[in-house]
Amino acid sequence: MIDFRKFFRSLKIAISGFKITFQKEQSFRIQVFMGLLVVLLMFILKLNPLEKSVLIIVIVMVLSLELINSQIERFLDVVQPNYQPEVKAIKDISAAAVLAAAFGAAAVGIIILLPHLFGLFG
Repeated sequence: MIDFRKFFRSLKIAISGFKITFQKEQSFRIQVFMGLLVVLLMFILKLNPLEKSVLIIVIVMVLSLELINSQIERFLDVVQPNYQPEVKAIKDISAAAVLAAAFGAAAVGIIILLPHLFGLFG
């Protein structure tokens, strides 16, 4: 049997995590804005279901990695509040994962959206 109270409590906690990250992380706000812009373009340009699915996957991938990156940074700040080169390296690598995903998402967005934009304006 499904415990809906437990489910909704978990959902509330997850939404709280989104709110915290959105309030404290500028990069997350930018990524959410870009994701919403792409979703808007999906409907304006009337993309097919496969194109929409791919774009949604890459948007969610970037946002998820940013959430994990923020989690890692906060955890490390609690565990080691003083500067340590090893902690900096971990944070840098975590940020690099987000950057790699963002570049990949941008490439996918260009590949999918550019021909439709040229068709719309050209």
